[in-house]
Amino acid sequence: MSSYFKKYPDDKGFYEGYGGAFVPPALEVEMKKIADAYHTISKSHNFIQELRSIRKHYQGRPTPVYYCARLSEKYGGRIYLKREDLNHTGAHKLNHCMGEVLLAKHLGKKKVIAETGAGQHGVALATAAAYFGLECEIHMGEVDIKKQHPNVVRMKILGATIVPVTHGLKTLKEAVDSAFEAYLKDPENTIYCIGSVVGPHPFPMMVRDFQRIVGIEAREQFLEMTGELPDNVVACVGGGSNAMGIFTAFLDDEECHLYGVEPGGRSLDLGDHAATMTFGTVGIIHGFKCYTLQDEKGEPSAVHSVASGLDYPGVGPEHSMFKDMKSVKYDIINDQETIDAFYELSRLEGIIPALESAHAVAYALKLAKEQPHKSILVNLSGRGDKDIDFVVDTYGLPE
Repeated sequence: MSSYFKKYPDDKGFYEGYGGAFVPPALEVEMKKIADAYHTISKSHNFIQELRSIRKHYQGRPTPVYYCARLSEKYGGRIYLKREDLNHTGAHKLNHCMGEVLLAKHLGKKKVIAETGAGQHGVALATAAAYFGLECEIHMGEVDIKKQHPNVVRMKILGATIVPVTHGLKTLKEAVDSAFEAYLKDPENTIYCIGSVVGPHPFPMMVRDFQRIVGIEAREQFLEMTGELPDNVVACVGGGSNAMGIFTAFLDDEECHLYGVEPGGRSLDLGDHAATMTFGTVGIIHGFKCYTLQDEKGEPSAVHSVASGLDYPGVGPEHSMFKDMKSVKYDIINDQETIDAFYELSRLEGIIPALESAHAVAYALKLAKEQPHKSILVNLSGRGDKDIDFVVDTYGLPE
């Protein structure tokens, strides 16, 4: 497995043609500085020890793997959850945010800038900035600000400055645009801490590496619990950081089938979903090459998902490679299936999932019906505190 991480990405940040860094010349210099610094400090004993200490004593890692007895009894199969919702701040995002801000401090940066959709990355980055004593600026679409009000309040309490994004669809793609523009104004003193395995090299690599802890823990925990590896591993995919975190631990295991679950949205009409791997074509977005959803002009298309963290028209370059290699099966779950799974997990197991994670839960329930004697490990990437008002106001409570 170690040879895989030495091979991908290559020296220019490509994963078999996907990825790279398509950025202005001035930013090329900054990207190289970040890449060089990462390669240097990520091998440093002091860096590794500090990150391990943070994960154990601050984040509360390792997060547990949990067997869903009642859910499994109802739907079949043996359904397990990797409980990233129990990671500090309520999602997997802090895994890479603590690493990115530690890197920023090493580089002498004064401010961290990022986009957020569901608000989990924004909260995690604001938390990391508070921990290390840096300024934090979060760009967020106006639509998502309304949907994710609890996380907006959390970010403000943590000391972050929120920049509302008012153009376009006012969601995640526009927030990325806005954050990039802010970063370009002062790359010397700021660093853009991307919230997923997307963007120009070295960010997809860095976020993947910081998220690998999820899969490393889950593999060891599942073996200890059951004496075998899971038959199926399921994770939601927007940009793809939580999925990359868990998938990387099982790439060499032929008996483990990997499933990336995309948002099918309201319908399969362009603009009503964000199923990039299912319907996208190869293009360049936000400084890297990947599968993208594009309109007739070749521009990134409008997208939709009930989950604010998944409504992005691109996807991580490593996921794009996995699609071509058929290492991972990418499939879709629509909004209503997501809401149904949100309530099922809440009422059968007492766990309220993030809407992003509920996509993976919904797909696991389908798999369980199809494969009643197989095990399914779901990366429950986040908790649903941020979503409860939106879900109840929009869909109501089930009878």
